[in-house]
Amino acid sequence: MITSAQNQTLKLVRKLHARRWREKLGLFVAEGEDLVDAALEAGLEPVELLVAGETVMPELLAEVSTLPHPARAIGVFRREDLPAFEQLPVAVSLWRVGDPGNVGALFRAADAFGASVELSPGCADPTGPKALRASAGAVFRGTLGEAAGRRIGLVAHGARPLRELEFSDPTVFVVGSEREGLPEGVLARCDAVATIPTSGPAESLNVAAAGAIALYEWSRRSD
Repeated sequence: MITSAQNQTLKLVRKLHARRWREKLGLFVAEGEDLVDAALEAGLEPVELLVAGETVMPELLAEVSTLPHPARAIGVFRREDLPAFEQLPVAVSLWRVGDPGNVGALFRAADAFGASVELSPGCADPTGPKALRASAGAVFRGTLGEAAGRRIGLVAHGARPLRELEFSDPTVFVVGSEREGLPEGVLARCDAVATIPTSGPAESLNVAAAGAIALYEWSRRSD
């Protein structure tokens, strides 16, 4: 039973909240019973497994957690143990999507529609605490890799409506950051550019919502 806040495992968990330590050590933290269970179900073996009241004092576990409520379980896992990438018929490619919540939500949408995820430099770390929570464990299921196929860039305005485009396998939907969108250089490398029309007063869709709608549209037509 860990009873000291100076315990080395607790210090490790604190370090792994920072991306530079995750990249340096090749480790990441899953917080909460649901995420820990999802990692275990995906075949990841924990380097450390902390369970409140069993291996560590509950108040000490709560101190090193980023959750809004005290975590009952925290697991430390190796990044290299994430399942191998599997090429799928549809993918979503993220260009400099820096918000970890959006990155996690896009992993979750990809998981729901049988898609893979491609990340460009500048994207949030999918193994960070916020991204993992937003993904609901989808990051653990081997969907991260380099996508191949006909690329469709999604822009907020001024392009052909997505519903009018023909899809072919494999298809890659390319989405950009909330503020900048997709730069001209990225759009020039796409095979087509599309817009998801809206009818309300909102200026544009959230990037995670746009990606999910595009994947749903692909899934609907492929059924």
